Amino acid sequence: MGRRKLVVGNWKMNGMRAHLDEVEAIGRVAAAHPSVEVGLCLPATLIMAGSERRGAAFIGGQNCHMDISGAYTGSLSAEMLAEAGATWVITGHSERREARGETNADIASKSEAAHKAGINVILCVGETLAVRDAGKAEQVVADQLLASLPDDAAADWLAVAYEPIWAIGTGRIPTLEAVATMHAALRAALASRIGAEADKMRILYGGSMNGDNAADLMAIADVDGGLVGGASLSAKKFAPIIEAAEQRMAAAA
Repeated sequence: MGRRKLVVGNWKMNGMRAHLDEVEAIGRVAAAHPSVEVGLCLPATLIMAGSERRGAAFIGGQNCHMDISGAYTGSLSAEMLAEAGATWVITGHSERREARGETNADIASKSEAAHKAGINVILCVGETLAVRDAGKAEQVVADQLLASLPDDAAADWLAVAYEPIWAIGTGRIPTLEAVATMHAALRAALASRIGAEADKMRILYGGSMNGDNAADLMAIADVDGGLVGGASLSAKKFAPIIEAAEQRMAAAA
């Protein structure tokens, strides 16, 4: 379908000003692989400084509030993120859903708020190990996606990230066949809601992608890139993933 690969690092609660050299180095890697869209979702304290040293990579936030302003101590609106230099934001990450009790309706509202502020969205969905072992993974995750999807969802501002919750940070990943089945199910779910636009929307894999497995994962037809955790904290570890994405795009051209 000609979808440009999207590779995004999620630094989570990691990164101090001393790590801005890595942001700059990753920006140089992105410049060397222009066929791939590369970004870093940084902790809020680094968004402004990171935007000044990002090079060819974009800078994103890891969460936003659904309201423009208000009595929400500790929260950041999408407008605040945009002013700081963020052009993307993650919504619905499992660590927010599981630990903070964020609902599908919350995620849809946050995604809509980001879009109104001119920020692109990576909307995360995924299943627990219990759901997968019960044989219900595809249906549960597809339902979660449809319940979290904003009404005006479109490929020019929104991407989906599939993150098997049990694989995040564990080094374990589903089989390639299971990843292919899940991504195809998500593509079908999108098509049921947004029609032909689903063919343009990028679906990322987000469970322990690294330099060793990136090439195999991105060779899967409906895997359009990755939402990468620990391997994105250094240019040395992140670069092989970006390179794998570029090689896959070249092979598909």
